[in-house]
Parts: sequence; structure tokens; C-alpha cells
Amino acid sequence: MKKVVIFGGSGFLGSYVADELSRRGYDVIIADISPSPYLQPSQTFLKVNIMESLEIEKAIVGADIIYNFVAIANIDEAIHKPVQTMTINVMGHLNILEACRQNGKIDRFIYASSAYALSSDGSFYGISKHSSEKLTEEYYKRYGLKYTVIRYGSLYGERASHNNYIYNLLKEALTTKQLHYKGDGQDLREYIHAADAAKLSVNIIEDAQYENEHIILTGIEKLKRIELLTMINEIMRNELTINQLSTGNMGHYRITPYTFHPTAAKKLVANPYIDLGQGLLECIQTIHCEFQNK
Repeated sequence: MKKVVIFGGSGFLGSYVADELSRRGYDVIIADISPSPYLQPSQTFLKVNIMESLEIEKAIVGADIIYNFVAIANIDEAIHKPVQTMTINVMGHLNILEACRQNGKIDRFIYASSAYALSSDGSFYGISKHSSEKLTEEYYKRYGLKYTVIRYGSLYGERASHNNYIYNLLKEALTTKQLHYKGDGQDLREYIHAADAAKLSVNIIEDAQYENEHIILTGIEKLKRIELLTMINEIMRNELTINQLSTGNMGHYRITPYTFHPTAAKKLVANPYIDLGQGLLECIQTIHCEFQNK
């Protein structure tokens, strides 16, 4: 049984990946600053601060595979916290890489990057992801630490929180019966459920063709923002008021996040996959239950 350590495994996407790994029989260690609310009996939780090298070194003893999901992932938050963003997203990532190098027995290092890594948008968040990608590549070139960089697209799912765009939309819809959006609503996204992304994230470590590669994980179909809002309104029995705000989305891309860069990436999509409408309905039900229990 291979041992997998997931830094940030208590979070949104990390917890889905942890569960998928457990389903496939891996020995799963969740290394995070906070306990996972989704911790399964077969999983082990270790409290780890990625700014403390000794804690990282202890966490990865005997590990075969490492995932790093730790990050300030909210672009708007990153814009207002540049130092904290670079410290956690870059220096924290570097601490994990260095611990893996010192360990010397890691089969593969998986870095959770973003579509914003190669974008002129994304502000400090995108810069931090691009910097960490380059560090990951350099650790392979210099020290032979095999890796896979996964650039995740627009994720959603029942375990999302205030850092997630769709979660915030659905919360607004349920609490105010309104939806607000910036710009003209023509922004394009390819939404993918976190459970689908998790399956692909585990497939990647089981296939050698993805070693030392950059992978893009997104949804199947492109959807305009206004189409997403209309879909949510229909699910909510057309009881919502959709309001356009005058300002654009600072730091967010419009049609594509990609700006030309020589680093090529392969694209993976889930097949089969969770239908967006069904996924949104399940998210709405989850958020509704959260508010009922408060």
C-alpha cells in the first residue's frame, strides 16, 4: 500500500482527493493546520504548519507520493494580502519541496496549480502559482524530484466555502433571492465538480505518462457567466432577481486565462462527469442545510 501525504488535505479540493485515494486503497495522511471535517476512519490527520520545516519533514517520513494544495486561493484576498500570499503560496511550497529533496524517497510530487499560472490576470495569486511551478520544475532538473503540475480550472462542489465563486453565488441566491455579477456576463468558464477533478488527480499518479508534465483539468463545456446565473435561477424556480454591477472583475480573466508561454500542458477532462445542473442542485441543498442547522 502506497503512502500519500496531502498538504492542505482538510480543504475543499484536498479533501475530495483524500477520499478518492482512500477509495483506491492508499494509505492517506492529511497534513494541515486544521483538522479535516471530512476525515475518514482509514485516514490519518497530522497538524502541520508548512512554514515549519521540521514539521514537514516528520509528516513525509515513509511517504511515496506528496500532494500540495495549501494556498491562499482567493484572488481578491490575494490582491489585498500580497506578502501573505507569496509567503504561504511560494515559500511554504518551497519548504515542502526541500523536505522532499532531503527525504530522497518520494516517487512523485503533485502540485496543485491554477489556470492563472500562465495568465496576465490573477494578480499576486497568479504570480505565486507561476513561481511555484518554476520551483517545482527546477527541483526536478537539479535533484531529480519527479513531479506533476495540475492547473485546475473553475471548481465547484458541496464542500466549497467562501473562497469559491459558485458557493458565494448560491449562498447569495438562498439568503437574498438575488444574484449580482460584474461586467457584461459574457465571461467564459469550464466548470468541473471537485469530485471529478479528484478522480483525475488520482489517475495522474497511477500513470507514468504524466510524470514531469503540466496538466490542465477543466470541465467539458464552456459556459458564459450569464448562462450560469440563468441556470441557477431556473433551479431556484425563477424566484431570483439578477443584477448587473457596473464594475468589471478586477484580476479575473474574461475568455481565457492563458497568455503565451513556452511551457506546454496536456488537458484532461472527466468522462463520465457530474452534470453541472445536478451538481449545482446538490450544492444548493448542502448550503440550505447549513443555514437550517445554524
